[in-house]
Amino acid sequence: MSTTLPDLPQRALSMLRAVASGRAEMTCSCEPDLFIDGLACCDQVTARLLSHAGLIRPARPGALGQRVPVRLTDAGRHVLQAEPLEAA
Repeated sequence: MSTTLPDLPQRALSMLRAVASGRAEMTCSCEPDLFIDGLACCDQVTARLLSHAGLIRPARPGALGQRVPVRLTDAGRHVLQAEPLEAA
């Protein structure tokens, strides 16, 4: 994982906030799908970017394709902590 990430779009930050609040699940897969409030996320490309960048990960093991809760990694928490409080 890279220690520096490009600025993330607001949609990605919103996805991270949903994960942080416990509202997200992901499928166990090398290309995981993200679900928020039980619904498939509209931007699976960004969801996979968050996973591959090491910002989110399954909260527990699961069978291939099974939905499991998601948690932020330390890097994901760092991204949210570094987020400005007000958008410009």
